[in-house]
Amino acid sequence: MNLHHLFAGTGDRTVRYALSGAGGGFARTLLAQTLRIGRLAPAVLCDREVERLRGMLVELGYPERDLRICGDTEAVASAAEDGAVALVADGTLLTGASWDILVEATGSPADGYAMAREALTRGRHVAMVSKEVDSVAGLHLADLARDHGVVYTTADGDQPANLIALVTWAELLGLDIVAIGKSSEYDLVLDPAAGTVTQFDTTVPAPELAGLLTLGSDVRATLAARAAAVTALPTGATADYCEMAVVATNTGFRPDVERLHYPVARIAELADVYALREDGGLLHRSGAVDVFSALRLPDEASFAGGVFVVVRTGDPVTWETLRGKGHVVSRDGRYAAVYLPYHLMGVETPVSLLSAVLHGRPSGGADPHAHAVLAGRARRDLPAGTVLDMGGHHHDVTGVRAVLLRDEDAPADTAPLYLAAHAALGRDVPAGALITIGDLADPDADLLHAWTAGRTSRATTSALPHASR
Repeated sequence: MNLHHLFAGTGDRTVRYALSGAGGGFARTLLAQTLRIGRLAPAVLCDREVERLRGMLVELGYPERDLRICGDTEAVASAAEDGAVALVADGTLLTGASWDILVEATGSPADGYAMAREALTRGRHVAMVSKEVDSVAGLHLADLARDHGVVYTTADGDQPANLIALVTWAELLGLDIVAIGKSSEYDLVLDPAAGTVTQFDTTVPAPELAGLLTLGSDVRATLAARAAAVTALPTGATADYCEMAVVATNTGFRPDVERLHYPVARIAELADVYALREDGGLLHRSGAVDVFSALRLPDEASFAGGVFVVVRTGDPVTWETLRGKGHVVSRDGRYAAVYLPYHLMGVETPVSLLSAVLHGRPSGGADPHAHAVLAGRARRDLPAGTVLDMGGHHHDVTGVRAVLLRDEDAPADTAPLYLAAHAALGRDVPAGALITIGDLADPDADLLHAWTAGRTSRATTSALPHASR
C-alpha cells in the first residue's frame, strides 16, 4: 500500500501536539523526526528538567528564539499565540495552549493518567506511550475517549502498537494465528570461539551453548538446555510483561503461562518453537501472547525490538513456495512465522498522531477489553509497611515479580502491578502471593477508580473472537 494515500485529501492542516515526559529517549526521537515533517509541530512540552529539555531541543535544531520556559498558563498561552513552543515543568500547564493530541510518555502511572484524563475530558486526542499507565487505566481512558468523541490509542513506533498492526494485518488476510509476541529488549549474542554469551553489557561463560545452536528433534529439550546454559543472565523484564498486557487488552491474545515462556530461540526457529505441544512446540493452547530471547551470532542482525506472529499454514504448496523465498516455516510445514525485526520509537509515531487527528482513527485496538491482568507476586516475604517503590530502566516494583494472568485466572481483588507501585503494604504478604488491592494501605485513589471503572465497563471478553483462547 502507498502510505501517501493515507492522508491524501486532508488539506494542509498542521497537527499540533503536547508531549509529556519530553526529556526522555522516546520523546527525543519524536521531536527529532518532527523537524522533518511539515504538517506536524510541538506546541507544549513538559518535563521536570526544563533547562535540560531546552538544551536538547537546541541540539536537535529547534531555534532558541522559538523556545520559551513557562511557569503559568498565561505564559503558555502567550507562547502559543506567538508561535513559540512552551516548555513547562508542571503537567497541569499543558492545557494552557491549543493543541490537537497529547503524547503521554512519562512512564508515571499516576501523573500520566492525570494528564491523559485531562486531555480526553477536554476533547483532545491521546497517544499513549506509557504502557504503565495503559496497563492500569487504559480501559477507562478508552471509555473517556469514546464519551468525548476523541481518540485514545497506542503509538506507532513502540512494540505494542507495532504488534497490534502486524496481528490485524494477518487477521485481515485470513491467516490462522496461533501465537503473537516480541523479543526481549536485548539479544543473547553467542561467541562460539570464546564460549561466552553477551546480553547488552554483560558477558558470561556459556561453553555448552555452541553445541545447542541447532534446534534438535526434541524442541522443548533443546530449549530447556539453552535456558540452563544462560541462567546467569536475567530473564523476564517487567517492561515485557507490561507491553504484552497492553497487547492482550487490544487483541484478545492471552498468556499461555503467567511467567511467559521466554524461550531462547533463533529467528528461523520461531515457527517450530511456537507450535502447539501436540506438534512438538511450547504452547498448551492457541491464541498466545509471549516473549522470546533472541539467540544470535555476533555478525547476525539483531531482533531486539522486533515483533512476530506464528500462523498455521494452509495450502502446503503455497507455503513450500514461501519457504523457498526465505520465509520461516516449521520443519513439519504446519506453522509459519512472520516478523518485523525492528521498532523505531518516536520516528514512527507521527503516523499515529496524523491518523488520530486527521481521520479520527486509532493505531491500536479499536475495542479493548479485559483479557489479561498485569499483576505481581511477592519475591520474598514482604512485611506490612513495605513501600513498593518503582524504579530502574524497566520500572520494576521493589520486591515484586511481574506476572501476566489470563482474566479468568485473576482473582477479583488482584492489584494491577502499577497500582501497587509506590504504595505501602497495609499487611504482611508472604513470598509467592499475588499482591491484592486489599494488601495496599494507600493506593492512588484516581488510579484505583480508573482500574475499577475500566474493568467493570469492559469486563466481558465475549465481544471479541479471541475470547475462547
